[in-house]
Amino acid sequence: MLRRLAVLALTLAALVAGNTASSAAPATTQPLVLTKTCSSGWKHAIIGGEHKCLRAGQFCTRRFDVQYHRYGYQCHRYDASVQRYRLTR
Repeated sequence: MLRRLAVLALTLAALVAGNTASSAAPATTQPLVLTKTCSSGWKHAIIGGEHKCLRAGQFCTRRFDVQYHRYGYQCHRYDASVQRYRLTR
C-alpha cells in the first residue's frame, strides 16, 4: 500500500513538473508588439519616443521639429503674438 502511494505521488509530481515546464513560453518567441494605427489622412510617426498620428494644421512642439521633418512636416509658428506652433507640409 505504501509503495503504491509512493509511486502515485512520484507520478503526480512528474506530471505537474512536466506541465509547468511545457507551458512556459520558449525563449525564441518574439514579443508581442502593438502598433498604433492612424485613420485615413493621418500619418503615423514616432515623435519624442511616443506614437503619434500627424496631419497638417495640428499643434506641434517646436523642440521636435527635426523629428517632424522625417515624416514630411515642419513645425512653424502660426501666431506672432503667441508662441504656438502648427504642422505644415
